[in-house]
Amino acid sequence: MFKLLTRLYYFISLAFKTRVGLQAENLALRHQLCVLQRCVKRPKIRPADRILWSFLSRVWPNWKDALIFVKPDTVIRWQRKRFKEHWTRLSRNGKPGRPATSKELQELIRTMSTLNPTWGSPHIVGELAKLGITASKSTVEKYMVRTKNPPSQSWRSFLENHAKEIVSIDFIVAPTVRFTMLYVLVFLSLERRRVIHFNVTAHPTAEWTAQQVIEAFPWDMAPKYLLRDRDGIYGDQFKRRVKNMGIEQVLTAHRCPWQNPYSERLNGSIRRECLDRIIIFSEAHLHRVLKEYFEYYNCYRVHQSLEMDAPERRMNQTVEEGNVIAIPHVGGLHHHYERKAA
Repeated sequence: MFKLLTRLYYFISLAFKTRVGLQAENLALRHQLCVLQRCVKRPKIRPADRILWSFLSRVWPNWKDALIFVKPDTVIRWQRKRFKEHWTRLSRNGKPGRPATSKELQELIRTMSTLNPTWGSPHIVGELAKLGITASKSTVEKYMVRTKNPPSQSWRSFLENHAKEIVSIDFIVAPTVRFTMLYVLVFLSLERRRVIHFNVTAHPTAEWTAQQVIEAFPWDMAPKYLLRDRDGIYGDQFKRRVKNMGIEQVLTAHRCPWQNPYSERLNGSIRRECLDRIIIFSEAHLHRVLKEYFEYYNCYRVHQSLEMDAPERRMNQTVEEGNVIAIPHVGGLHHHYERKAA
């Protein structure tokens, strides 16, 4: 520090010297610097030297002409380093910046944007505010899931929004004791998971399938949508009959049974709870067994998706109504329980 003050004092004293004396001294100093530069490969630079030349570069326009022991780019690099260190000290001593976004909030934003593809970032910001969460628009846009294609509702949303107007149909195959195959066509109303019609045949055709649609929906009871797969049994005659009844067909994709989940779930229940436990002898026998099972299914079997109620809505009973008794169905394969006075 003392040497730096000495140099500043020397710089101020130059103002009182004559012009010839200054030029002679300048020539002598430059000659000594050239000799020193030949002898010393790399001079030692101290912090005071860096401060001095950083200061001169700001106040003296021709500082580059007098610089010999380092390159001008080196002085500029010193300035940038000092600038960086200055703001580093300020940031460490001051208050921290914006707090980091928690993992829970990131997942919540991703979930909202995935389940609601039509929502933009302002909508999500408003929804988070209703939950007491403050998030900026830029934060939401950083973590929300973006899709390349235009937003479209999922199959689940479509089924839930139109459940009252949708009937699902599907075939289920049942083997007999003689190793022949019988085909069961089941019509399921999605609103209450209620089986509204079924029939059995050994030789399903498009004409037979079309006739079942008429029997399932007499008069003006036809639904707005008919959900089915792309089985070839639904031929041209079936399609014309459905179209003439004012029903719009909703087809699932190829090899995507999950797009008709309610019928697939019903088919599994029929197999596990009925067909896998009974030996079928004939078409009439299968029709009679399924009729008894669907009566139990519609009126007494409870469903989780219906808040543990049956499709036909069972009344809750109280303890005062009597003792609990078991009522068998499908030959005692299933039971439902009621309270009756003794």
